[in-house]
Amino acid sequence: MSDFIIRKIELKDAGELCKICSEEMSYECAPALVKSKIEKLDSKREGVFVAEEESQLLGFIHVERYEVLYFESMANILGLAVKKDFQKQGLGKALLLAAENWAQKNGIHLMRLNSGINRIDAHGFYEHLGYVSEKEQKRFVKNLK
Repeated sequence: MSDFIIRKIELKDAGELCKICSEEMSYECAPALVKSKIEKLDSKREGVFVAEEESQLLGFIHVERYEVLYFESMANILGLAVKKDFQKQGLGKALLLAAENWAQKNGIHLMRLNSGINRIDAHGFYEHLGYVSEKEQKRFVKNLK
């Protein structure tokens, strides 16, 4: 596996991206929703990059500018996934580097991400690439419908 490319996401990627989210991250989504989100991307605030080989989408990363009042600007990884059959071949690292490059081009020098407590392999991957776990958290959500 060395012929993959990293490129910006396109509308045509919506279905495959949705499939990767479902299979690799256990997030159910609708291709129409993903397509509408791609159409609304704000390139000054966020970037989405995909790994592709021979027109097959193999993984993606979604990064955004993260602003809080009490800290310098950060880049926040909102999602990173690679198809199971293509993991451990450099795609995740290449996608993470694309997000880091996006951050630097946007004047951001600090990366952050959250990873589920049960994703032990992912934690090792991030640590191997220089990321440090600084705290454990619980995530709270509330449906406002």
